[in-house]
Amino acid sequence: MFSKLSPEKNALAEELLSQPVLGRIATANLKTGQPHVVPLWYLWDGASLWISGFRSTRKFRELAANPMCAVLVEPTDSKASKIQAVLFEGTAEVITSPRQLVEEMSTRIYLRYLGEEGVKAADPQSWIHDPENLVVCLTPQRVFTW
Repeated sequence: MFSKLSPEKNALAEELLSQPVLGRIATANLKTGQPHVVPLWYLWDGASLWISGFRSTRKFRELAANPMCAVLVEPTDSKASKIQAVLFEGTAEVITSPRQLVEEMSTRIYLRYLGEEGVKAADPQSWIHDPENLVVCLTPQRVFTW
């Protein structure tokens, strides 16, 4: 996965990314340069980080104008973990169609955090099928761990 990481760091990063912990995405306003950082749910597929959300939110409006971003993932218990964080940097791809892909990836993300029954609830189902829903795919150009 991460060619520049040692096998041990690679395994630790994969272990952390397999857990349903929050990530934090950093975007920047193209006109002002003002950074914006917010928590999010994500899915790591071994090569790319997938994020779901609504196109009207600030993070996705900023990604549409300036696709460069960073995502930080930290363990919930840093004292018990052998890795403190994984940081991804790169250019995100905003995906609005095909709708089947948007809905499939959104479902996989929500399933990770809500479980089989939770993803069937009214709220995540309305989010998944909302025409404003989109997914972002970040295939990182740089990865850092510590």
